[in-house]
Amino acid sequence: MRQFVLIGHDVPTTPDFSLDDLAGGAGRLDALCRSITAAFVTSHGIREDVRVHLIAQDELTITFDGSDLQRLNPDERSTAALVRKALEHRDEAIGALPAEPSPGVELYRRGFAGTLEQIADGGPIVQLHEDGEAVVDVGAERLSDAVFVLSDHRNFTAEESGVLEEHADQRLRLGPQLLHADQAITVAHHYLDTNGYEEF
Repeated sequence: MRQFVLIGHDVPTTPDFSLDDLAGGAGRLDALCRSITAAFVTSHGIREDVRVHLIAQDELTITFDGSDLQRLNPDERSTAALVRKALEHRDEAIGALPAEPSPGVELYRRGFAGTLEQIADGGPIVQLHEDGEAVVDVGAERLSDAVFVLSDHRNFTAEESGVLEEHADQRLRLGPQLLHADQAITVAHHYLDTNGYEEF
């Protein structure tokens, strides 16, 4: 199981946003939707062995599970519609129990640290960062069940960096160029799909 944690610093925590203004009025939800799509969508299907956890303002976590996910299409608007539908059901999330607004989507009342604590047993927690160790020096076999943590258009805050220092097992970089989060997810998938660029 590959997992991706996406930190959305400005993502709305209520459904009161327009699907026609994802870049402005929805806190750059457009970029995060591209990341969600990159995590799941292949040419003719969905990666079933992937989970994505979208952190909304360190208050809510929307989890997408590829084994059950439906109605995810390769466009930002349909992905944003799944996010908005999850937020419409936020009142149904009580304590540790999630709201379940649609197949493969759950909404939890927990932030970044709480989410990392819940999924820490799933595999090594890896912060993708320009100052990290080169991924090729680590090897694909050590990352097969990794939990990759990425920020949105903003850098990790000091508080988030502190959480990562406590929970992350590694800090890795995927190459010499800075990448957008959706591009980084695509590169990470390709690296693991090819067993470290050795199998094609």
